[in-house]
Amino acid sequence: MTRVKICGITKAEDARAACEAGADAIGLNFYPRSPRALSVQKAVELRASIPSGVQVFGVFVNAEAADVLKIFRDVPLDALQLHGDESPTTVTQLARLAPVFKALRVGPDFSAATLENYPDVSGFLFDTADAMPGQYGGTGRLADWGVAQQAARSHRVILAGGLNAENVAAAILQVRPYGVDVASGVEASPGVKDHAQLRAFVREARRADQELNLPVEKLRAR
Repeated sequence: MTRVKICGITKAEDARAACEAGADAIGLNFYPRSPRALSVQKAVELRASIPSGVQVFGVFVNAEAADVLKIFRDVPLDALQLHGDESPTTVTQLARLAPVFKALRVGPDFSAATLENYPDVSGFLFDTADAMPGQYGGTGRLADWGVAQQAARSHRVILAGGLNAENVAAAILQVRPYGVDVASGVEASPGVKDHAQLRAFVREARRADQELNLPVEKLRAR
């Protein structure tokens, strides 16, 4: 089964709606410049509203490793999503202590050899390459599906970037990713989810799974 991750959750009612819709994972954003950014205190409150069967990812951008690990333990989180320009050394350091998914901005010129720089990660998140300076995801722009399709044949890839209820099924059928990730594509406004769109997104992802006849499997960090 393609894993569905709803990212940029800022409200308990949105977390509940995502879980009730059948999401496998929730993303909590700790990047201060994001409109979906959370304080640690708010993240702890949201974490308490998420059932144990749904994984909670923390999204970080160029944060200090010690700060990431403290939040990972304090919230607590199930996995880390490193969405900035973290060095392979930093990624390896964190991946030895917690499950890490490294986000990469992927365009037509992306080299698959880049993936080999991160041998210890649990997987990769492929996002759009044409974000504005200072933006790390949540832009609504499509990632390069062709590049993602190639990488997904040999690596665990979560596809992000511009996904919504109208195109997620097509993305799954083409790319065959480990998972799909959505933030702005199911929002009424930044950080506020549209519950109807959220449900439609999960429903369309499951419809694609049925076409592919994929077995049921929960999202796992490792």
